[in-house]
Amino acid sequence: MSGDGTIMVAGAGPAGLMLAAELTLAGAEVTVLDALPERSPYCRGFNLNARSLELLDRRGIAGRFLAEGPAVPAGMFADPARPLDLTVMDTDHPYVLGIAQTRVEELLEQWLAELGVPVRWGHTVADLEQDGDGVEVTVESGGRRWRTRAAYLAGCDGSRSLVRKRAGIGFPGTPATHYGVLADLELADPAALPFGMTKGERGTVFVIPRPGYVRIVLDDPEPPADRDEPVTLPYFQRLLDDQLGRHVELREPRWLTRFGDAARLADRYVAGRVVLAGDAAHIHPPTGAIGVNVALADAVNLGWKLAATALGHAPGGLLHSYHDERHAAGERLLSTIRAQTALAGHDPALAPVRDLFGELVERVTGAGKYLAELATGVSTRYDPRIPGDHPWLGRLAPNLELTLDGRRTSVAELLHRARPILLRLGDRPLPAPGDGVDTYDARCPAQPGLEGLLIRPDGHTAWVSTTSDPQPGGTLATALATWFSAGSRVG
Repeated sequence: MSGDGTIMVAGAGPAGLMLAAELTLAGAEVTVLDALPERSPYCRGFNLNARSLELLDRRGIAGRFLAEGPAVPAGMFADPARPLDLTVMDTDHPYVLGIAQTRVEELLEQWLAELGVPVRWGHTVADLEQDGDGVEVTVESGGRRWRTRAAYLAGCDGSRSLVRKRAGIGFPGTPATHYGVLADLELADPAALPFGMTKGERGTVFVIPRPGYVRIVLDDPEPPADRDEPVTLPYFQRLLDDQLGRHVELREPRWLTRFGDAARLADRYVAGRVVLAGDAAHIHPPTGAIGVNVALADAVNLGWKLAATALGHAPGGLLHSYHDERHAAGERLLSTIRAQTALAGHDPALAPVRDLFGELVERVTGAGKYLAELATGVSTRYDPRIPGDHPWLGRLAPNLELTLDGRRTSVAELLHRARPILLRLGDRPLPAPGDGVDTYDARCPAQPGLEGLLIRPDGHTAWVSTTSDPQPGGTLATALATWFSAGSRVG
């Protein structure tokens, strides 16, 4: 486990696993470490949203996840009584997929193993020192401690990231002011508490059905001074009975934990030879159950950029564009979740605001779609860095149906290799992009005015040409030089 050309990934959660796969597809050498002896059985989230499914589809593995759970065509922005209609979104996956985070991680680890990369469980990144040429990483495992060198170190090691701390990256934000507790357990009488939201005498109780047990989520109005103090079954039972105003017997606890509404965002996603993704880069209240989904989006944005940089064929500033794009997305995420949390709160002073907000969603055309695409990340747009006002620029390219060499294919299928692609769709000649970009002469009957499309490995549109463009070749050359150093190898 050494070599200056290796990219080391600390953490085998959704961000670390997805990033390792993206790096491998791009031709980089990867080592994945996780401090746990084996994958944790405890699950914080239970969904994949439309944007995550779009990204997984562009790697050819969405079907593995879709086979695991129900597709629900509605979601919640703030008020459970007024669900958002997800079917109005512009996406191939207008729903949320019910799937446990633990299963998402298992499927990603299986995919990564197919790519030839194992996870080294029980290996802790204990310290790091970086210089201009790489990172000296101290690793601990089985009572041993040694140093190894990597070209880059990716901190995907969670909200208390040691990588972030040792790299001197700030984590500004707001501390937790409100706490909740959750428990995975059984009801002695399954009929004693219905699924969904129950308003009790002193609080609101959320009950989520799981195979063989239920998850109950409660407010924790007076948490102990030590917020890390374990949550016990008697403590949880007292809270539940108090908030309901009646006794509901609980038994067979599997997992009890406390969580807060802290919101923080790393001030740098890239610090020299260290990068951050997932919870190491941002934490937020659990509203919207967005954590896994944002981690996957971070990883897909970062993977091709970090690989190109490590392999020596990235244009200037490519790796730092990861910070520019995902830090801005993180700021938007925290703002959105704060709004959701406020609207979903119990402050009676906000009741008129909640009612007005609900009326706007129901009565204003497009409002529900806007919120659904905002909450799921479908509307994410990055700065394309070239002139143009086409609505696809900077956004995930739509999954166009194409005809190529007499067969039918799609944008998602062409992206399975995680390489940049240029689609030449019209009769007007376009400049050759060089060896690093996969070029296809295809037809798209559904878009007769579309002449060309340049798509980054993460699926986002870098350049668009239509029949009304006066000089498509000039902006194409700019886009190629900006993202791929046209003429050089790109993976």
